[in-house]
Amino acid sequence: MDWDDTRPPPPRSASLGDNLETLSVAELESRIAAFSAEIERVKAELAKKQAHESAAEALFKKP
Repeated sequence: MDWDDTRPPPPRSASLGDNLETLSVAELESRIAAFSAEIERVKAELAKKQAHESAAEALFKKP
């Protein structure tokens, strides 16, 4: 017997378009929390990039 065969498969990350019918309430709540955290992370990165873009525009703005 190979010990690798007894290990549970690694947890799958949630992705858009997954079939939700087979998930439990707890799994759905967990997905919502994960997606909410990811949304906040993306919003923070977007804000940084927009600030950088605004700074560059102000620096190179024609008089």
